[in-house]
Amino acid sequence: MFDITGRRFWFFLISAAVILIGIISLAVFGLRTGIEFSSGSMMRLSFEQKVDQGELRQELTSLGYANAIVQGTKEGDFLIRTGKLSGEDKAQLVSALTARFGNLEETEFYAVSPMVAIETANNAAIAVAVAAIGILLYITWAFRRMPSPLRYGTCGIIALVHDVLVVLGIFSILGGILEWEINLMFITGVLAVIGYSVNNTVVIFDRIRENLTRGVSPNFEVVVNNSLVETLSRSLNTSLTTLFVVLALLLFVGASIQNFAVVLVIGIIAGTYSSICIAPQLLVVWDKGEWGRFLHPARA
Repeated sequence: MFDITGRRFWFFLISAAVILIGIISLAVFGLRTGIEFSSGSMMRLSFEQKVDQGELRQELTSLGYANAIVQGTKEGDFLIRTGKLSGEDKAQLVSALTARFGNLEETEFYAVSPMVAIETANNAAIAVAVAAIGILLYITWAFRRMPSPLRYGTCGIIALVHDVLVVLGIFSILGGILEWEINLMFITGVLAVIGYSVNNTVVIFDRIRENLTRGVSPNFEVVVNNSLVETLSRSLNTSLTTLFVVLALLLFVGASIQNFAVVLVIGIIAGTYSSICIAPQLLVVWDKGEWGRFLHPARA
């Protein structure tokens, strides 16, 4: 039988390395926020002739929009984000770009005021916090008949924080390299990842409860390891089938759900890992009182 729990500190070390890289990226690049969170105007332009993204960015700079963010789409259109534009400013900008690059079509335009952006950011933070608290209470209640039920809820939340940190770190890297921004689709994806990750974790926790009730072994570590082996194929198969669907959405639906799909791809991988290699392993660490050994994972 696979000894999964015996390698728990190596799993923690891998997660720590990935999260550390993400934190460094967050410190260097931060997160590029879309206009839903930082206010401004966004327009989507479709040019009749082929336009180079670098030339478009240069032209915007010469027109006084040096801080404009330009992003190409798979359809060949360009998303241009600027400070908040009045109706007159927008008309002048479109006219100038038409004169420089030829006929174009404005297929989308919207603006967000600073007040709305602040309210949206606050609501997004509240949504994530409420989801985390609800999950903690639910898992604790679901395993209330087990010894120390709060441990199950706490370990589940730590796994969720792990997944969110991985998503934030990778998106920070993508923002620094590809100028990707986080928007409401990003938040929707994060909430979906939280739910998906909890589902996998609860399945494993439930098998641990069953094996404890059956008295598989007096050794809690053995019980957890048996439970992981028994649910491993189910966890991997479920994650792979979901991943295939999300990859199809990412490849064929287009830029409109890009953030949502990419967050799901990252989250499914991170969530599968954390549900197997983080949450149940933390239960073992807690049961054995091994918290001090986090300082020396290689000796574990």
